[in-house]
Amino acid sequence: MEQSTPLTTSSPAHNSHTQYDLDKYQVVPRRYYGRITASVVILLLVAMLVNAFAHGNIEWRYVGQFFTATAILQGVMNTLIMSILAMMLGVVFGVVAAIMYMSPNPVLHYIAVAYAWIFRGTPLILQLLLWFNLALVFPVISIPGLFSVQTVHVMTPFLAALLGLSINQGAYTSEVVRAGLLSVDIGQYEAAKSIGMPRLQALRRIILPQAMRVILPPIGNEFISMIKTTSLASMIQYSELLYNTQNIYFANARVMELLFVAGIWYLMIVTVLSFGQSQLERYFSRGHRRRQ
Repeated sequence: MEQSTPLTTSSPAHNSHTQYDLDKYQVVPRRYYGRITASVVILLLVAMLVNAFAHGNIEWRYVGQFFTATAILQGVMNTLIMSILAMMLGVVFGVVAAIMYMSPNPVLHYIAVAYAWIFRGTPLILQLLLWFNLALVFPVISIPGLFSVQTVHVMTPFLAALLGLSINQGAYTSEVVRAGLLSVDIGQYEAAKSIGMPRLQALRRIILPQAMRVILPPIGNEFISMIKTTSLASMIQYSELLYNTQNIYFANARVMELLFVAGIWYLMIVTVLSFGQSQLERYFSRGHRRRQ
């Protein structure tokens, strides 16, 4: 006959003895000495930097004096106008180029590839200079029988900056849009095709709205970057914020003070736009968060 092995259970006395042993140990929180040391060093460096600028050879009263100067405010306005227009055109160019890239037509596909290759592969400042000096290659813009105009009268700093910034931005935006379109499940394309919806209509009504969750964050970052990129237009004499700032400090020699004015304005604009971007991202991703 098999003998069953009795099950051993812990007695109350054993449990109390174990609890008594645990009470003898003291729980000591882990010390992150590396983090504490790094934080102290960084704070000291920041304090030294602030102190150096506070007591450096900078007349801070000029920063306040020129912060709301007419030329500075006009430069801020021109920067915002150029950024908005260039970004809007850049998004249009990018969407068209992305659709062409994904087209089964090889001609459209390779045109989109060449567009991205050229304008992403050359410096933006070079493109701005090329547009601004276009009159050296084409002195006259004309359509026989319709009109003829001198290129130098048409290619103003504003138009040259707008073309250069928007076309360059479109090359980068096309990759962002293409990534967003590829993120949509292939079943969405097939469902639209099954009900006889044309390809462009399916992109506009079904695919693009779903791709916005992926497209919007990098587009928002590109727009914030565009605010700062417009400063390159100062090379072709477009009167944006940095160009007007330079004109002032060329006259009064207060270089650092005026550069601080421009820097503060850029930080303020970027801070406001960053908040707006976060709100848009929350709006377009609300359905995705509910499904998680």
